[in-house]
Amino acid sequence: MNLAFPWPITNGEWLAFTSASITVLFGLALLIAPALSLRKLRLTTLPGHPEAISEGRATMAGFYLGLGLCCLLTGQFWIYLALGFCWAFAAFGRLVSILSDKASTPFNWMRLFLECALAGLALVFALGFIA
Repeated sequence: MNLAFPWPITNGEWLAFTSASITVLFGLALLIAPALSLRKLRLTTLPGHPEAISEGRATMAGFYLGLGLCCLLTGQFWIYLALGFCWAFAAFGRLVSILSDKASTPFNWMRLFLECALAGLALVFALGFIA
């Protein structure tokens, strides 16, 4: 398999490409400015614990960048399927939290909508609903 950066041609490819591009942008934000990104996500770190910042850079940015770039560099529908399922399960986890943790805030509903949209963009292409 070659890494050739296949440019999207069909509407379905453009939708999936958009989801992957946004995922990469989230990863870049977490890698370059983890403290600011964590604040935007409403997460705080304890003073004297730099491992909290490195968690944002490593775990969060690493997965966003790794999966997003894999999608962009290969254009394979299996990888777009993985991206869609990752966002879908993120949305599912957020919904469980909204319902069971009494976390029904406007921020959580906005993020749930965003996660569902990003999952949908990747899955409509990967599952063949839009070619």
